[in-house]
Amino acid sequence: MTRNSLIKLAIFGSAALLGGAFAFQYLGGLAPCKLCIWQRWPHGVAIVIGVVALAFPGRLLPFLGMSAALTSAGIGVYHTGVEQLWWQGPTTCSAGDITGLSVEELMDQILAAPVVRCDEIAWQMWGLSMASWNAVLSFALALIWLMAMTKRI
Repeated sequence: MTRNSLIKLAIFGSAALLGGAFAFQYLGGLAPCKLCIWQRWPHGVAIVIGVVALAFPGRLLPFLGMSAALTSAGIGVYHTGVEQLWWQGPTTCSAGDITGLSVEELMDQILAAPVVRCDEIAWQMWGLSMASWNAVLSFALALIWLMAMTKRI
């Protein structure tokens, strides 16, 4: 494959992941949590980088595209860990620790909590959550970007 073909494939991959996320949200009724939103941004950045990289030769833009894909993959791995309760996620979207809270403080925390929690799996396929699938597919996109980076035009 040529450099530009690989870049187009990476653009398509990020667009497909974003499209899938929006489809789950708007067609499937699964509201995204904070970490879900964080995973989307690098794909949008990768798409923009890819479009620019099609017009300009060099390795910098594919490197930046790879970095964006790896960023989304990293957030996906982190989110998977939060879902599996391996570690605590942001307190704004996880249950957090309620030890030592007064009834009033607990009530304030409950009323201020967002509706969608990061530590609950909303959907999964073959044992992998959406965050896990994003991580796996984003690592694959990073590999495509790496291949594009090593190709000449």
